[in-house]
Amino acid sequence: MTDPTAAPVENYASYPSLVDRTVLVTGGADGIGAGMVEQFVKQGAKVGFVDINRERAEELLERCRAHQPRHEPHFYEVDLTDVPALQAAVAQALQDLGPITVLVNNAASDDRHTWQEMTPEYWDDRLNVNLRHYFFAIQAVAPGMIEAQNGSIINIGSSSYMMQEDFFPGYAIAKSGVEGITRTLARTFGPDNVRVNTVLPGWVATERQLTKWWSPEGEEGTLHDQAIKRRIYPAEFAQMVLFLAADDGGACTAQQFLVDGGRR
Repeated sequence: MTDPTAAPVENYASYPSLVDRTVLVTGGADGIGAGMVEQFVKQGAKVGFVDINRERAEELLERCRAHQPRHEPHFYEVDLTDVPALQAAVAQALQDLGPITVLVNNAASDDRHTWQEMTPEYWDDRLNVNLRHYFFAIQAVAPGMIEAQNGSIINIGSSSYMMQEDFFPGYAIAKSGVEGITRTLARTFGPDNVRVNTVLPGWVATERQLTKWWSPEGEEGTLHDQAIKRRIYPAEFAQMVLFLAADDGGACTAQQFLVDGGRR
């Protein structure tokens, strides 16, 4: 059976600078995160990823092993709303993999909800799941990047707040805050040659999207709004992230990069 989340053609660039480079991806067990982990592994990077979903993580590890990778990825089971646990996982990754010079902040949850049903507790949950851990992951890896005088921090945002989508206000508001982290810390870390950028997906055909939120009408509307009249896939979304992680993206910082098929 054809995998509906797999790009139909993979003829992507190889980046020599990513070979043996240490990469940490949050929320890396499935969806866009898994696509990035797999692509980094194919590049020969040393990859660690954190996630709460052990079952999906084990499936990803098996897929990565099938590529006979230069380095087998490391999985760390973490609830990213638990900041001390996140900090401990980063410390363990540093021991296992060495200095981390690429961080991809990706973990998020786009569960649907309305403004009427928002409570203070759920507001805090949406910020903790979708934004807070970005800052603390950066705080944990930045000292090593500064010492190395080299680093790339890539924050995965969302085009949802830019498009004024209103079916998950807590998520969209949290994702708008990602750009604040990027632009502020790009200025902070720039003198130490540490770059900070945001990559924003549009509608990417992940298993979660296709099983939870997909409808024929929804996809028809998305393709109508896109300049490219087809689905966007996790593996091709990852290519922008690879570029920013590699030396090829060395002049890019404090920027937003949309990977959305030209959606208006």
